[in-house]
Amino acid sequence: MSVRRVTEELQRLGMSGYEAKAYVALVSAGEAVNGYEVAKRSGVPRSTVYETLGKLVGRGAAFEVRAADGTGYVPLPPATLLERMRRDFDRTLGILQNEIPRLTAPPQVRLVHSLTERRMLLERAEDVAAAARSELYVLGWPEDVEALKPTIRRAEEHGVDVATVVFGADDDPVGRHTEHRYSAPSAVEDILGRRMLVVVADRDQTVIGGLATDRTWGLYTDDPAAVLLAYHYVCHDIAMHRVADRFADHGFDEFWAGDPALRRMREPVGEPVRAVDGAPRSVGPETDDQGVAIEDLGDDEDGRSRAG
Repeated sequence: MSVRRVTEELQRLGMSGYEAKAYVALVSAGEAVNGYEVAKRSGVPRSTVYETLGKLVGRGAAFEVRAADGTGYVPLPPATLLERMRRDFDRTLGILQNEIPRLTAPPQVRLVHSLTERRMLLERAEDVAAAARSELYVLGWPEDVEALKPTIRRAEEHGVDVATVVFGADDDPVGRHTEHRYSAPSAVEDILGRRMLVVVADRDQTVIGGLATDRTWGLYTDDPAAVLLAYHYVCHDIAMHRVADRFADHGFDEFWAGDPALRRMREPVGEPVRAVDGAPRSVGPETDDQGVAIEDLGDDEDGRSRAG
């Protein structure tokens, strides 16, 4: 790991930029060094290096040592520093977990926010998975589910009932696993125009997203209507595959491939059609001013117009 990466991470844990640079310089020196040497090694300005070292000493991350030629500084060993930071972090989290709920007012509105990048979508999906306490439902493509697996496994280890639906082969499945076989992942991606990702925790919050080569869209919400739809969307796929397995010897494959209604539902979705005013409208038969499908216009058996 680079010096820059280490200093950035130390800053994330509460050190200032100068403190992080000075601490790394002390660790790298391997012996007691004075302020001038720390400034030269770290890039901390000489005018502020002793103030910076004093702050490190104050937080217990460094110690002064007296020598014949003046005052030198040595670091608290990194393993000890990290363990101390871990204890402080855990203590702070414990206090916040107890106190913040007491300050939180009942929500007056439900939260919905958009997710426009794959990174944002996966981070928010990870948040939802980490929040699960009783059940967690996940649906997605292998490459997207893989990014969530560490969090999903931790949830399972803590007793969360985990169910996953993966569009494609997964050599390292997690939870009650269902491999989506109807239809093939490539066919589903062609139909939808994107890879879907759905994560639902405790029927309380959800992330729903679509990932394509050139674009990602999605949302997070705790709105019960959207959460319920997302939950049943995943449950529907699980139920369908259980039915398929149960009736595999009774012509299910032929039924799935040949039933006209099912074939119609597998037609490509495409992009929303835009009306002249720019507003989206549903893809479907063209209609006249009265909303009658043009393809339905014509004469009935008595020669009268069906539109009349």
